[in-house]
Amino acid sequence: MHTGDLAVMDADGYLNIVGRIKDMVIRGGENVYPREVEEFLYTHPAIEDVQVIGVPDARYGEETVRLGQAAPGRRAEPGGRCGSSAPGRSPTSRSPGTCGSPTSFPMTVTGKVQKFVMREVSVSELDLGDADRTRTA
Repeated sequence: MHTGDLAVMDADGYLNIVGRIKDMVIRGGENVYPREVEEFLYTHPAIEDVQVIGVPDARYGEETVRLGQAAPGRRAEPGGRCGSSAPGRSPTSRSPGTCGSPTSFPMTVTGKVQKFVMREVSVSELDLGDADRTRTA
């Protein structure tokens, strides 16, 4: 059965879903699963909701972008380079390179986040068209 889900089996034989094949980011030859990074970022008290996507990068092939919504009573982080949310707890390769604070995420009628739309918007807003052409050339 091919669902497009990525899973890891633990020592007891249980499967843990770690993301979707289409969402996986290949950064400098390393597979980064957005769901894994999102689960880590959800542990931060200032984050209400977060989505991690991959965008083209001329140096690494792809770079991660964190789009997060602040928890009630917390201040949203301005766009630009991300600061370290929890130093030493997440490998540098998995730390989002760029951050944004949208007021909402694009959703399907069934309530799923449309990451492909967020990727297109981020590529446009960050002016990464040249990086995308470099990667595919």
